[in-house]
Amino acid sequence: MILSSNLDFRQSLPDRGRLVGLDVGTKTIGIALCDAGWTIASPAETILRTKFSVDAAKLRAIVAAQSVKGIVVGLPLNLDGTDSTRTQSVRQFARNIDALGLPILLWDERWSTAAVTRTLLEADASRARRAELVDKLAAAYILQGAIDSLI
Repeated sequence: MILSSNLDFRQSLPDRGRLVGLDVGTKTIGIALCDAGWTIASPAETILRTKFSVDAAKLRAIVAAQSVKGIVVGLPLNLDGTDSTRTQSVRQFARNIDALGLPILLWDERWSTAAVTRTLLEADASRARRAELVDKLAAAYILQGAIDSLI
């Protein structure tokens, strides 16, 4: 079920539990996980997107293996807060993964990729290394912002 507010999401998880954060792009899905107490989000992996059924099967396996209780999906809004074409695509993705049967929170991700890229540049990461890390780090940034707001 896609929940409309942080409060609704929080109330759907009274005992907390592990969350997965997703940075859904056109070519990849960055994945992050947090601990059951919602303390810290950590980057996990990046999935190369193919057909939705294949992507969903990979997500389902991660959710089962990690005992995930909820999903936070980064929502790429325009800078003024309005929906974009990408926003519509991510909302559809969230509707599709609703079949996993877990509460889903859409989280504003406007600055996640820029913040992560800036950090990687400051760390002098090569272009190849940045490309390898940016999606899962953005997912961790998104998830950390969400869990910080839920506590």
